[in-house]
Amino acid sequence: MSDRLTSLDASFLYLEEPTTAMHVGSVMIFQPPGEGFDHDQLVQIIENRIGGIPRFRQKVRDVPGRLANPVWVDDESFDMSYHVRRAGLPRPGTDRQLQDFVARVQPRKLDRTRPLWEVYYVEGLQGGRVAIVTKTHHAIIDGVHALDIAHVIVDSVRGEGLGEDQMPWEPKASPSSAELVAGALVDAVRRPTQVVDQVRGGLNDALNVVLRALESAGTVVSAVARTAARPAPVSPLNAEVGSARRWVMVSTDLADYRAVRKRLAKGAYAEDVTINDVVLATITGAFRSWLLARGEPVHGGTVVRAMVPVSIYGDDPAGMYANQVMACVVSLPVGEPGASMRLHQIAFAMRQQMEGGQAVGATSLANLAGFAPPTLHALGARLGSAMSRRLYNVMITNVPGPQTPLYAGEAEMLSTYPVTPLARGQALSIGITSYNGGVYYGLNADREAMPDVDELAESIVVSLAELRSGRES
Repeated sequence: MSDRLTSLDASFLYLEEPTTAMHVGSVMIFQPPGEGFDHDQLVQIIENRIGGIPRFRQKVRDVPGRLANPVWVDDESFDMSYHVRRAGLPRPGTDRQLQDFVARVQPRKLDRTRPLWEVYYVEGLQGGRVAIVTKTHHAIIDGVHALDIAHVIVDSVRGEGLGEDQMPWEPKASPSSAELVAGALVDAVRRPTQVVDQVRGGLNDALNVVLRALESAGTVVSAVARTAARPAPVSPLNAEVGSARRWVMVSTDLADYRAVRKRLAKGAYAEDVTINDVVLATITGAFRSWLLARGEPVHGGTVVRAMVPVSIYGDDPAGMYANQVMACVVSLPVGEPGASMRLHQIAFAMRQQMEGGQAVGATSLANLAGFAPPTLHALGARLGSAMSRRLYNVMITNVPGPQTPLYAGEAEMLSTYPVTPLARGQALSIGITSYNGGVYYGLNADREAMPDVDELAESIVVSLAELRSGRES
């Protein structure tokens, strides 16, 4: 019997619109070894590793009459060359040119008649570097049956994935329409509540399906319910969005965030200020500068409400992928002129929301093993997409990554930047990943609503320097 999409996974297909594609991405930059690293080697790595993850060779098939959620079926004509593509930047191959490339390819919806992922091998970057750009649909990424495609590309061991024997794969015949209907009727007998959800869960009610699923999984904290009664403040971060994007990457040093925490986390605050708090304070300072530069009114009570998915886990590290993402909704105090005071206000607000949880803190940010960021960014974005735009102004996902080098074959990964999608009415989303001593931001913005996203990116660097030096604005 075919594997049926959950109501949560199916909702991301129903919620997708021409202007808001429901996939998450990453941009990983590599330094090839002297002997090179090419497109064919990337294809070989992916072929050798997706054998154990059937989702990457499966596509979505609708049930006639929508009697039940769609099912996953093997793509009998799976074509690796369609999914792993090759691109090149014109000379001189600057980071700005890479950003423009990402802004063009990321908003394009994935082809639903094929497995819902794509990878671009991008050559021609300055310094002999190459980039790997990935796209994976939310419907695939549940953290259990499949991870983000970026997760299978890199490894902690140099040279892994090359020269390995590919796992044999024989696609199963696609079920007929009659078999799909029969399977839906069997499931209706076994799980009658799914039929009720399906009747109610059409396009207009897809958001409700997501919220019910998230609430039942315990991933929406009570603070969200309290916040729902209070609409998010009016902000230029909320606007009707089109299909065109601007994408900007910002590179910073993890050592700077640790230094800020060490300097400010004293006395009563010693156990309360986390690296994540410092990241949020940095973004808050950047928003303040950006709003002032725009001529927007900023007063003592001005805030930007952020939805911050936070990864959590229990004693078993493997369990962190199974919907282990909790939502925090925090008001970033952009009206506060003092950088240190902004940080302490954020730390207090986050601590209030996360009491009783098991949030990933500074220690885990520095030591977490494995390449969790792409998948956890996806789970966070799934959670953010499920929540009304009335609840928050911007979504910020900050995911810890390994602090040792990772490789694609023999090529070392220098940096990695998330590309988190925009929800309807959201002009900006911010993804942050720490990796090997760096903290890397990916700012994804609507092209028309955020023509000055470059200025916001520059303000992040300035804001971090302000926190680092102890200067107050």
